[in-house]
Amino acid sequence: MRTLSIAALVAAQFVAGAAPEQAVAGPSGRSRGLASWYGAAHHGRTTASGERFDMTARTAAHRSLPFGTRLRVTSQRSGRSVVVRVNDRGPFNGRRLIDLSRAAARSIGLEGVEAVLVAKL
Repeated sequence: MRTLSIAALVAAQFVAGAAPEQAVAGPSGRSRGLASWYGAAHHGRTTASGERFDMTARTAAHRSLPFGTRLRVTSQRSGRSVVVRVNDRGPFNGRRLIDLSRAAARSIGLEGVEAVLVAKL
């Protein structure tokens, strides 16, 4: 599994090696966990926010952040980053922190499920 970083300023920081559900508050305001992506199978379906999912838009699903929250996602492996907007709920796999749209994942080189760091803008 490749390492990836999503920078998003949320009120929790994941302990190295801990599952996302074991988050602890940290002074940096960043979270670590796993990211994945979703695309064609969901394209055009209604998201939890009520808008249609567009796999070509830079959006993300998060379990608890408010819809419209903007997050910076940065890959430690590639050094590339992307800003996404939360418009859906998920991921529903307990080990994952965030699901990115296909476009957002491609822009940072995410190919599967990778470790991430998340920070709110």
